Amino acid sequence: MFGAVRPGEPFLFKLHSPEDFIVGGGFFAHSSILPLSLAWRAFEQKNGADSQSNMRRRIGKYRQVKDSQNEDYAIGCILLEQPFFFPRSQWINAPSDWSRNIVSGKVYDLAVGEGRRIWGAVLDRLQTGSEQGAFVLNEGVVGRRYGNPVLVTPRLGQGSFRIMVTDAYGRRCAVTKERTLPALEAVHIRPYGEDGPHDVCNGVLLRSDIHKLFDAGYVTLSTEHNFKVSQRIRQEFENGRDYYALHGRQIILPVDKKFWPEKEFIRWHNENVFRD
Repeated sequence: MFGAVRPGEPFLFKLHSPEDFIVGGGFFAHSSILPLSLAWRAFEQKNGADSQSNMRRRIGKYRQVKDSQNEDYAIGCILLEQPFFFPRSQWINAPSDWSRNIVSGKVYDLAVGEGRRIWGAVLDRLQTGSEQGAFVLNEGVVGRRYGNPVLVTPRLGQGSFRIMVTDAYGRRCAVTKERTLPALEAVHIRPYGEDGPHDVCNGVLLRSDIHKLFDAGYVTLSTEHNFKVSQRIRQEFENGRDYYALHGRQIILPVDKKFWPEKEFIRWHNENVFRD
């Protein structure tokens, strides 16, 4: 896991030498070790390849191993939100103390020395870009000249939402404890299309069949985080024994309480989706 930067801190992009410039960045949200298949489902071409098979082949080439269509490589993923890139005319000189032997990044204090210079230059460019409509950043980022550390609350995208919910729930279904990763799906409690945010507290990890029932309103959660099954399954399908056996079960919750499902989103699902 990547532990050099905390969630909300800036993460900047530097070109390889001899192009010693900082050309953009983003805000760190999360890091994880993922099977290639999950990284592809979450981000698709944003992984930097035009297909999952080409992504796998490129990873195999980097690792100098024989390509296999069945190989689901474990890869390190750093999730950044609100990325920004500067035009060449606005590239920033790399830190004067940067060593060419550094290959995995370096941490700087943004309040002093080279860190202060670079972060000030980044904010100047973001301010200009924001005024011109080139960048849209959370309120409080642009215009905050210096800080130690600089923290924001990055707006998550769909792919980052999937990964962070999956990790928050320990990669197991919150209801059944199923751990077979291809069968698990990160679910919005209040759908994104209904003004539900890509926020971990608006998510829960469910087995794919339970996800479908949740979206269709045949199951839901209580505000006490118990699993609820509608009588409509029996009435409409004359079945549902396996699901009724789960009724009333306390769901597995993330270790970090800040990721627990928000009651306002649960109430919305109960009132607008659940077939009571």
